[in-house]
Amino acid sequence: MTIEVVDVLGHRMVGVHLTVVGDVLFVPLGMPEEDREHVGALFDCEVAAISIGGSSLVGSLLTGTRRGLAVADLATESDIDALTAFGDVVVMESGVNAAGNLLECNENGAIVSPAIPDEGLELIQDVLGVKASFVTVAGMETIGSLVVANNAGALVHPDITAEEVEVIEATLEVPVMVGTVCFGIPEVGAGCEASDQHALVGTRTTGPELNRIEDALGLI
Repeated sequence: MTIEVVDVLGHRMVGVHLTVVGDVLFVPLGMPEEDREHVGALFDCEVAAISIGGSSLVGSLLTGTRRGLAVADLATESDIDALTAFGDVVVMESGVNAAGNLLECNENGAIVSPAIPDEGLELIQDVLGVKASFVTVAGMETIGSLVVANNAGALVHPDITAEEVEVIEATLEVPVMVGTVCFGIPEVGAGCEASDQHALVGTRTTGPELNRIEDALGLI
């Protein structure tokens, strides 16, 4: 099965709790072992249970590529030590405490919220090993909650502008499609997590929404 509808820790916005980086699925420490094994089998990758500053919102606080990770500045020293086992780590400082909400990336590029300081863009490029561009989505800066991308495509908030699409397609080097999750919710990055082969999406997501997700992310 390429896409599955579930809740995580009782919440349908699965993208705020989980994040796939390369061959690793990062999940919150509080996730039951049975659920960890289930989603790990779905994505067919290593599962790493972690807390970021004591929070279970791993998907909102962590993102990255096979070459490096970006984590929120509320990460503790022990959190960062644990993450270095998976690559270089950049800590998003200066009050930028939701790295997963302010970045979205694939192995080609990273789109970055304008809320991140200019000097942070170069550091993101260096650690993640990809080109990066500032962009909003539908005029909003929390782009990680508004976009879900893999190396085949990107699903984005329905109100995205043509100019924003151009930046995203040029940076991530994939086509962009608009869509929703969980019966009409436009924050697709918050409600869906995807790899190149599989996706997890929150409950109440409809059949047409699932078809759109599969099309956008090349999961068919």
